[in-house]
Order: sequence, then structure tokens, then C-alpha cells
Amino acid sequence: MSETSRKLTTIFCADVQDYTRLMGKDEEGTLSTLRRYRDAMKRLIEAHGGRVINTWGDGVFAEFPSVVEAVRAAIDTQNELAGYNAVSDPDKKMLFRIGLNLGDVIADGDDLYGDGVNIAARLQSRAVPGGIVISNTVYDQVRNKVAVGFDFLGQLDVKNIEGGVPSYAVRIGGVQVVDTSSDYRSAPEPAPVRAPEAVAQEPALRDWRRSYGASLVVCAGLAVLNLLTWDGEFWAKWPILIILWVTAYRYARSNRPVDMAIASLVITGIGIVAINLFTWHGTPWAIWPLFGLAIAAALRWVRRPRSGV
Repeated sequence: MSETSRKLTTIFCADVQDYTRLMGKDEEGTLSTLRRYRDAMKRLIEAHGGRVINTWGDGVFAEFPSVVEAVRAAIDTQNELAGYNAVSDPDKKMLFRIGLNLGDVIADGDDLYGDGVNIAARLQSRAVPGGIVISNTVYDQVRNKVAVGFDFLGQLDVKNIEGGVPSYAVRIGGVQVVDTSSDYRSAPEPAPVRAPEAVAQEPALRDWRRSYGASLVVCAGLAVLNLLTWDGEFWAKWPILIILWVTAYRYARSNRPVDMAIASLVITGIGIVAINLFTWHGTPWAIWPLFGLAIAAALRWVRRPRSGV
């Protein structure tokens, strides 16, 4: 028998709105769409350092060691699935609700149990289709670390949790963040947690400076040092190239408008071209590895999950 232990982790819980209705209309088509959407969700979860624990019925259950990455994975998931739905037949669109909770759970092998899991499931059930609801424990960790807004939803009643759980809806795109079809707030709602309009436009820039500003400062410092100690050779180009290469990978990983594998191939190709130019002796040898990378990118493109029906 496996031994049980306790740990603090971030629980990600998602399921499909009106799954029974979709299955009643087209079982095979709905199952095919569910598999495609789950594949995309699994890829995004793993890209943000999480792991899928279970998939039951129409649901997805995962955990993350990082609260911030869990929220980013949820946002990326809803944004990517929204793109899939935008080109789908209106009757076949598949909308997921996502709930996130940071809590203490019981680990039994690969399975997780406890109130931390139950709270995530309750939060998910209260999210609007295409939306995300997080607990106050998640909100406290991410409110200044992700470039999105939050709306306080009040105290969510949860079995065995006295006083309920304060919950917040994540504002993404044009998704309605409050489910007006049911009233589950047992406490008066305070003023929405919003930054002033002038400040609301700055989080993305602030996060970008925090994440990548140091790399650019180091590159500039190396270039200046090279110039001040100039002896006819621009030696700073090599450490600068390495720093920019790593920074580009970090940026592609945290901002996923395209497939990460394709982005990696593009970044590698740019680096190879830079090396060819820095070591130029009259031979454009970079053409051959670029050709191989282009083929690999094309294969990845045609095999990536399709957004059509």
C-alpha cells in the first residue's frame, strides 16, 4: 500500500459547461472535440510546470507547485480554447469552467484528497463558461504578479469550511466574470478589486520590466565595458547572444501566442544566423541547419491541435 502524506499545492479543476447536452446532440463529435481541447489543456498545464492528475468524464484535474504558473496556465487555457471556439460551429462550441485553490491536501500516491481539492471543485462550479474563479489563498499570492484584473465574488459556501471561502473571478478578455444565474454570495460584496484606470494599463509593462529588464541591463553593461576596454575585438557579442537567447526562451514560455515547439525552433534559427554572422568567413553555412529547422517547424505546424471542427 502507498503511504499518505500532506503537502501544500495549487489545485486546478476544470470541466465543460452543458456536456450532457453536447453529448446528446453528437456523441462522437463531442468526444473528438473534448480530446482535442484536453490535449491543448494538458500541453499548457505541463508548459507551466503542472501535472495532470486525473481526467474524469468531461473534467481535468491538475496540480502546480507554483501558484502564479497555475493562474497563467488557466488564463492561457481559456484564451487558447476561446480561439478554437471562435472558428467552431456555434452548436459545437465547448466552454470550460476553471477553479483554482491553494491548499493543504493529502497525497496518496499520484492521487490528492482533502478540503483543498473540494474547494477547487466548488470554485470551478461557480465560474462562468470560459471563466476562472480563484480562492483568496490564490489571490493573495498572484494579485501583483499577473497582468489581469480580479473581481471579488463574496464568501463561497463550502462544506466543512466554516464561514465559507472568499473567492475572486479573473477578468480575461470579454468574459462575464460574475454568474448572475445563481446567488452564492453569503456576505456583502465589497467594492470590486480594481486598479485605477491609469494604473490598469501598466501591469503588463511592469511585469515585463521585472522579468526581462535585468537581462537587457546586463547586455548594455557588457557592451559598455567592451567599448571602455576596446582592443579591436567585440568580445561582448557572445555573452550578449547567450543572454538574449535565454531571455527569448523565457518570453516564449510565459507568453504563448504560438506553439512553444515552433517558437523554440524559430529562436534557435535566429541564434544560428547570429553565430554565422559573428564568425563570418564568407560562407553562409547557417542555411543548412535553418533548412532542417524549417522542416521541423512545418511538421509541427501541420500536426499541432487544430482549432477547427
